[in-house]
Amino acid sequence: MARHVVLLDTGPLVAALARDDSAHGWAREQFETLTGPFLTCEAVLTEACYLLGRVRRDCGAVLRLLDCGALRLGMNLEEEAAAVHKLLERYRSVPAALADVCLVRMSELYESCIVLTLDRDFHVYRRHGRRAIPLLHPDSPALSRGAR
Repeated sequence: MARHVVLLDTGPLVAALARDDSAHGWAREQFETLTGPFLTCEAVLTEACYLLGRVRRDCGAVLRLLDCGALRLGMNLEEEAAAVHKLLERYRSVPAALADVCLVRMSELYESCIVLTLDRDFHVYRRHGRRAIPLLHPDSPALSRGAR
């Protein structure tokens, strides 16, 4: 199996950086076993900084991960604004956050990807209209070794 590009959602990023988060152990394990760099978007970084600030954590850790290359931006929102807007409209009833629909769009741009998330809404989201998005979630089966 080909190596997957890992698209990183807010939950695992915050959990990995906050030791008292209930998903900390799972998130750390993913960061230690999956091959990076992890791709994400500005909306995820914004959410992560906000959430870390609310629990009195250093949001600078998020920027340091970006600075050292462990995280990379995988999409230019300005270039993808029309597609992202369509996804926001499509998932208005969920309701989907900007970060979520950016990751859905990124899953369309990176065909061989897997979304690392704690968010159950990703089971509802679809890429290219009807195709399920490959997920790595605490409740999902273990990722095969070939994708690591």
